[in-house]
Amino acid sequence: MLQYFREAPPISRTLAAITFALSLLVYTYVLSYSNFAFRPQAFLQLPPELWRLFTPFFLTERGIGVLWDTYFLYTYGAKLEVASPRFSQRADFFAYICFVCLVILGLNIVIGGTAFATPLALAFITTSTIDSWGLPVSLLGLATFPSQYLPYAFLPTTLLISGPIGALIHGTGLVGAHLYDLLTGLYPQYGGPRRSLIATPGWMRRLWGTRAELVRPYGTVLNANAAVGAASDGVGVSAWGVGWGKWGEGQRLGGDAEGSGGLVDYD
Repeated sequence: MLQYFREAPPISRTLAAITFALSLLVYTYVLSYSNFAFRPQAFLQLPPELWRLFTPFFLTERGIGVLWDTYFLYTYGAKLEVASPRFSQRADFFAYICFVCLVILGLNIVIGGTAFATPLALAFITTSTIDSWGLPVSLLGLATFPSQYLPYAFLPTTLLISGPIGALIHGTGLVGAHLYDLLTGLYPQYGGPRRSLIATPGWMRRLWGTRAELVRPYGTVLNANAAVGAASDGVGVSAWGVGWGKWGEGQRLGGDAEGSGGLVDYD
């Protein structure tokens, strides 16, 4: 199990592990829920409780939600981190998580949610199904439908169990995922700017590093510019002590990589 954990995608495995551990400790009453839940008023006091910007995303729903939310966070997070063509670097995936979390936080200042692991998992599912648009997917073996409708299949259950407010809280994850897709994909394709409106900060790229070679489930992706710099050491530019290396600037797969420093896809 330890070897499997080490070989898992680093961002997704860390997120899932912290979420499971913190939620388990909170819901077994080892730790107090009130110390980690989202409370906007806690930021107005002195000193402000800034950790509440992060800890709500490690809190799942109660009961079986501890297992389900952890499972969805890891399964769909790993799928995005490893196989999604939109995230050519781990830094891009990390920037996506930060953006979605900010949207969830902002909306829940109004709605009043306190735990956000479920909305974040639903955002991962939404973005993942956008990448596999139109492919059939089965929900617990009970129904089969196009994958883009999978995130919405969870909302009726939430509506029945948690009521309208619970459904709204979970729905903030869908809003964050679609807003990210709008500002980085759909909007530029429909007459908007030709580049993404959401840029990955340089410090994130330095934190996660770059790789000259990226192994995808469908083949190997090489970064033309990074490959030149990596010829001497074979791994590319190292990260700030993270130890996973990093990938180059890149662009969407299928683009014109020649002379542009983009990505080249080798089957």
